[in-house]
Amino acid sequence: MSTYDPGHPPPLSSGGAASASERVRSDLSRAQARVGYAFVFPSFALYVAFVLAPVLVTVYLSFTQYDPLAGATWIGLDNYHRFLTDDRTLQIFWNTLRFTIFAVCGNVGIGLLLALALHRAMPAFLLYLFRLAFFLPVIIAAAFVSIVWGYFYGDDLGIINYYLIRLGFAPVHWLTSSRTAMMSIIIMDVWKNTGFFMIIFIAALQGVPRTIMDAAIMDGARYWRRFFRIVLPYISPVVFFNVVYASIGALQVYESIMILTQGGPGDATRSMSILIVEEAFGSFEIGYAASIAVVMTLVILVITAIQLAASRRFVHH
Repeated sequence: MSTYDPGHPPPLSSGGAASASERVRSDLSRAQARVGYAFVFPSFALYVAFVLAPVLVTVYLSFTQYDPLAGATWIGLDNYHRFLTDDRTLQIFWNTLRFTIFAVCGNVGIGLLLALALHRAMPAFLLYLFRLAFFLPVIIAAAFVSIVWGYFYGDDLGIINYYLIRLGFAPVHWLTSSRTAMMSIIIMDVWKNTGFFMIIFIAALQGVPRTIMDAAIMDGARYWRRFFRIVLPYISPVVFFNVVYASIGALQVYESIMILTQGGPGDATRSMSILIVEEAFGSFEIGYAASIAVVMTLVILVITAIQLAASRRFVHH
C-alpha cells in the first residue's frame, strides 16, 4: 500500500499534462481575443456612431414627414412616390447619370492613354515632370479648381473666350447655356481627376511581364494588338477598380457644380447631391431629402453590382 509524501508529490500523468497545456492555450486565446476586441472597439464605436447610426436614421426619416419643431410623422412611401413622379427630380437624376457616364469614360480613358504614353523609355527628368504635371491637379482642392475654371469659362472676361475671339470665333456661353454647361463641368472634372487614374494605371503597367511583351514583339505583333491581347487582360482588375471608384465619386458630385453653376441654368446641371442639400436645408423637407439620399445610395449599389457582375466576364484574374 503506497503512502503519500507531501514533500514528493506523485508525477502528473500524460493526460493531466495535456489538459493543463490545453487550459494554458485556452487562457492565452481568451486573453488575445480580449486584447483584439479592445483594439477594434474604438473604430467599431466610431463606425456605429458616424456611419451606421446616420444610415439607419436616414432610412427611417425617408418614410416620414419631418418637422424640426413637431418631429417626424410616418407617411410610408409618399416621399418615394413623389420622387418617382416628379419630372424635375427625374431630370436631375438623368443629369447625375449623364455626368457619371461622361466623367467616368473621360477620367478612366484619358488616364489610361496618358499612362500608356508615359510608360516608355525617356529621360528621367521628363518622365517625372510629366507625371507631376498631370497629377498636380489631383491634390488641389476641388473648390479652388472650380473657382479658377470659373474665370476660364467667363462669357465676357473668360480666358477661353478671349482667345476664341482673337482667333475669329464666336464666344461660347460655357456655363450660362443649358447645351454646354454640363459638358464644361465634365471637362473640368476630367482635367482635375484624370491624373489620379493615370498614376494607378502606370503602376499596373509596370506589373505586366516583360518577357511576354518581348516574345510578342519578336513574333511581329503590332502595338495595339499587344495592348488588347496582353496588356489589357493583365491590367483588367485595375481597370475595373478605376471604373468603380470613378463611378461612385461621379454619382456624388457636388462642389464643382455648386461653385460653377449652382445647378443652373435652370436645372441643367443640378445633381442629386445638390438636390438633397437644397431640400434638407433650403426647403427643410428633411424626410424627402432622406428619401432622395436612400435612392441615390441604392443607385450606387445597383451600378456597383452590375459592374461586379460584368467583371466576372471581362476581368482576368
